[in-house]
Amino acid sequence: MQMIKLFIATLMILVMQSSGQAADLKALIIDGQNNHGDWPKTTFMMKQYLEETGLFDVDLARTKYTWKGEQHLPEYSIPGLETEAFPEPKTDPDFSPDFSKYDVVVSNFGFNAAPWPKKTQEAFEEYVRNGGGLVIVHAADNSFGDWTEYNQMIGLGGWGGRDEKSGPYVYLNDQGEEVRDESPGRGGTHGPQHEFSIVIRDNTHPITKGLPTEWLHSKDELYSLLRGPGQQMRILATAYASPEFNGTERHEPMLMTIKYGDGKVFHTPMGHADYSMECVGFKTCLQRGTEWAATGKVTQDIPDNFPTAESVSAEPYAK
Repeated sequence: MQMIKLFIATLMILVMQSSGQAADLKALIIDGQNNHGDWPKTTFMMKQYLEETGLFDVDLARTKYTWKGEQHLPEYSIPGLETEAFPEPKTDPDFSPDFSKYDVVVSNFGFNAAPWPKKTQEAFEEYVRNGGGLVIVHAADNSFGDWTEYNQMIGLGGWGGRDEKSGPYVYLNDQGEEVRDESPGRGGTHGPQHEFSIVIRDNTHPITKGLPTEWLHSKDELYSLLRGPGQQMRILATAYASPEFNGTERHEPMLMTIKYGDGKVFHTPMGHADYSMECVGFKTCLQRGTEWAATGKVTQDIPDNFPTAESVSAEPYAK
């Protein structure tokens, strides 16, 4: 049945392409500097995942000065863009995507990314505030720790100098109640990578509606101690950070939405590496979360091979 659905979806995309019909939604994935070395590959993975839905035309925007990921850059280059790798992050003064052309922007920047030009920051703030969609994936919540409005957009983040001044540490207790811990401490930590269970806490939201209450995610970093303003934020799912893996023994947010002005933000700390993104659960949430950030609704079905509480489900990526 799953093979039949995949065939039909692929056929629909081919028909749309051959007829010249474009997808309804325009998405932009931005990257260029990320301490996670797989970032050029994971950008192309997310591009493919979004295009597979038949809903999105996806463009890429990359800083001309890159940091990390050199081993992947030759294979995952952007046609027409010449880049230069640096041993340390460096601001690209010409990085200025026209965000207004897009329904949603997906960030694949990461920890220690150099600041954007001030005009680009202001244009991005205006874009999201005026109704643009934004998707934050994994280390994108490590970026730009001293950018006040960015921290408002993402709700919670880690590393990048974040501490109690950035906002409370937000998690759920064993009773499922939201806790906002304002005590002093660092923002952001994780133990060794492992498979872990995702527990849906809000099954009424379009992104999570119909998903299994609990499902097993592929090997990944389980982010904990995330801090931030957390204003107008809705926690849709959590993962328990087990002491077996040096965890906090708390239920850490794994799927979140944030309202920033008229803009909608979907944030997932999942997605550390290519094998993490091959999880059908991650892929499905990315697809659904991006559609919601762009439109406020989700029209996609949940795949038959979605993971269960007992078993991971992964699909090897092929470019």
